[in-house]
Amino acid sequence: MHFFESFLDSYGWEGTALAGMLALLLGVQLHYYIIAYGRIAGYKNSRRPAVLDTDPAVSVIVPLFSEDYVFVEERLPLILAQSYPDFEVVIVYVGQDTDFYEDLERLKQSFPQIVTTKILLDPRFPISRKMALNVGIKSAHYEHLVFTSTDACPQTDRWLALMAKGFTRGDIVVGYCGVEQTKNPHNRWMRTWRMMHAANWLARAVKGHPYRGALQNFGFTKSLYFGVNGFGNLNMNIGEDDLFLQRIMTRDNVSVILSPRATLREKTWGGMRWWMSRLRYYRSAFRFYPQQAKNFVQWETGSRLLFFALAICALAIMPLEFRLAVLAALLVRYGIVAWQVRRLSKRLGETGLTALYFVYDLLSPLWSVALSLSLLRKDPRVWR
Repeated sequence: MHFFESFLDSYGWEGTALAGMLALLLGVQLHYYIIAYGRIAGYKNSRRPAVLDTDPAVSVIVPLFSEDYVFVEERLPLILAQSYPDFEVVIVYVGQDTDFYEDLERLKQSFPQIVTTKILLDPRFPISRKMALNVGIKSAHYEHLVFTSTDACPQTDRWLALMAKGFTRGDIVVGYCGVEQTKNPHNRWMRTWRMMHAANWLARAVKGHPYRGALQNFGFTKSLYFGVNGFGNLNMNIGEDDLFLQRIMTRDNVSVILSPRATLREKTWGGMRWWMSRLRYYRSAFRFYPQQAKNFVQWETGSRLLFFALAICALAIMPLEFRLAVLAALLVRYGIVAWQVRRLSKRLGETGLTALYFVYDLLSPLWSVALSLSLLRKDPRVWR
């Protein structure tokens, strides 16, 4: 009490309130980085009770919306080369090129685990990814399904084995997909954004409150899918990795696979303009998330933005000793953040992100605000 009165006499109500808010916001930030994100680095899926005695046969389903020979020649072989004894790759081709589809079918002669199916593309009736996945699910021969995309590729030949093992601990499996590493000057920002965006839903998943997965790296069983009559939100072109999973996820049926060997990398197709457009497209589903999930994401970004804003205010107007205390708080926070981000990067197979993380740390709240403002106008690409 004496300390509070002395502090009040020295800095007034305004300074005391400023110090209290800074301490509160620092506590929120440390909760996220020490406790919530800290669970990811130390998580072991093997501690969950087993639901299967053996690793199951798996169907990998890949929708293909163009005559993508780069996928066929470069990324498909990485899937087929997975070190796993019992799997098939179901390719759902959506298009009109008969020659291309015949080329796909001829691959079966060399790779019998390939299953192909075709949806004739009619410009009058656009085919969504959900429709293609639905056809793939019905064409799959196995109960356990893993989904990926043509622009993502495994980093090791153990990816599928680790995802399949996840089914021994749950009916839903979620893994991480990062962004490919390039020399593009914006690449580090994209990779960091992807990792920290994933950190939010991974942190909730390992705690037992899952709400989504990665579009290019998740799986579930046929029984779950048909038990809820397939994908919902059919008026949207998105949502299979979040809105649908929210319908079938429970505290006890989700396996989280965290290993650099189980990481996929997604190809980038442009710079920051393309990246912002992509974020805006997929973020359109966010407003339909459970309130708890939205709060978890928004409180971290909001508390960080307010903490930096109040710290700048304190550094500008408060006495020297107050400013030194704020600087010390900033250094302590960043030291903990850098340490935890390094642990997270190691667990997810990311490299080279820690050194310049402070730039992302400072600017990403403003980027989030810009993204939220862009979502005030509906994205016509989302709706059917």
